[in-house]
Amino acid sequence: VRADADVAAWFIYLNRTGFNGLYRVNRSGRFNVPLGRYANPNICDEKNLSLVHRVLQNTEIRHENFEGVYDRAEAGDLVYFDPPYVPRSPTSSFTSYTADGFNLPEQERLRDIARALKHRGVHILLSNSDTPVVRELYSEGFEMEQVFMGRAINSRASGRGAVPELVVW
Repeated sequence: VRADADVAAWFIYLNRTGFNGLYRVNRSGRFNVPLGRYANPNICDEKNLSLVHRVLQNTEIRHENFEGVYDRAEAGDLVYFDPPYVPRSPTSSFTSYTADGFNLPEQERLRDIARALKHRGVHILLSNSDTPVVRELYSEGFEMEQVFMGRAINSRASGRGAVPELVVW
């Protein structure tokens, strides 16, 4: 069993030295991001780490299947879901942040869990791509707003920049 601090340190190292801070895994579930080209990466930003440590003192962060939150969340809690986004076009069908992928059936299950949590008085916040599919998924029982988010990761430089996303609650 590895200590949480060790795992966090490894993750920060990979984030700061991997290509564009990207995190992804292959079908076997193994990290597969190439090294970035950084002359002197800031691997340990002590001031920021200390601030984040203080802010997160009463926060529970879990890495698990989104369905796992259903049994624990209570009225008044805030749950944020950040799923693999619905592809914006047929050529951007990358949903493989996990070994199993995340397609429409998983998106629908996530919507159903979010709706059930809302009915229990849990505050939910979710982000996804601004696509007709996402707008349809969350058209009943949710509010949403379009925001533009900067993207530094794209195989083509022309594809980087502000892209529309939806924030759903």
